[in-house]
Amino acid sequence: MRAIVVEEFGGPEVLQLTELPVPEPGPGQVSIDVAYAGVNFAELKARSNGYRVPALPFQPGLEVSGRIRAVGEGVPEAYGLRPGLPVAALTRFGGYADIAVADADTVFAVPEGVSLRTAAALPTVLPTAHALLHEIGRLRAGESVLVQGAAGGVGGVVGQLAKLAGAGQVLGVVSSPAKAEYALKTGYDHVFVGAEFTAEAVRERTGGQGVDLALDAVGGDTFRESLAALTAFGRLVSFGNASGEAPWQLGQNDLTPGRTVAGLSILELSHRAPAELRTLTDRAFALVAGGSVDPLISAELPLTDAAEAHRLIESRTTTGKLLLRVAGE
Repeated sequence: MRAIVVEEFGGPEVLQLTELPVPEPGPGQVSIDVAYAGVNFAELKARSNGYRVPALPFQPGLEVSGRIRAVGEGVPEAYGLRPGLPVAALTRFGGYADIAVADADTVFAVPEGVSLRTAAALPTVLPTAHALLHEIGRLRAGESVLVQGAAGGVGGVVGQLAKLAGAGQVLGVVSSPAKAEYALKTGYDHVFVGAEFTAEAVRERTGGQGVDLALDAVGGDTFRESLAALTAFGRLVSFGNASGEAPWQLGQNDLTPGRTVAGLSILELSHRAPAELRTLTDRAFALVAGGSVDPLISAELPLTDAAEAHRLIESRTTTGKLLLRVAGE
């Protein structure tokens, strides 16, 4: 089978198309004939500096859609997984390939009426966006939201979900005017571009109050400015560190008066609490199946162009969700 393999860390050019033996599912796993693979920022970090990579060589790819090829021993019957079933899955590496293996805990049946192309954009983005706003952020109708990376895969879905939940002002932050124009079409009321974003600018937009909920995947100075932009009892949820700066550390004084900070990693949730992830995913996928949310797929490249997909994301010019087409529909 075809697979993208990384033998040394580096730029997009280290993504090499290789022929590998067909993998078989182990106990508690399924193998999947891949239709599409999602491309995620975490995969760029894995390729460049070994983020979450146990050893070299490795196969990138954290999420796929396709049809189940084989079911390993010990997969719970309650999951309803069987050969031929259309599924979306978190793969914990190995998704950039004709055939991928995934733990059954992180394999989800594709809702009726949802295409495999759309399904490939769901496993990381939809549960992440839903949890940021609801399970962790506990957004209430009328509250204001601030989102870093508003034109990205998660950001575009968050804008839609926030409005669906009755949010008041939904504010975004992006890196270019073109991305601001895009974000405004996905539910944002106002978008700050680059240095326009400051805590003071957010307070001006919210009548001096600040925002009730801030979502940050950047870290560093952006994290600290987002924290400063909160209301007295505001909540901040960190779900990434794209800046590469040192992890945040807070003292009691940083949280007064009454602010709270939480963290989210869908990959960690899949490891530590797969049952919670399954419940969360069911809720999130239902919104797409019902037509309430669009995962905003912006580009689709063939598997052979995986390196180009990484270059596009690193250029910071992309919006929405980018996919690799493997077998297609």
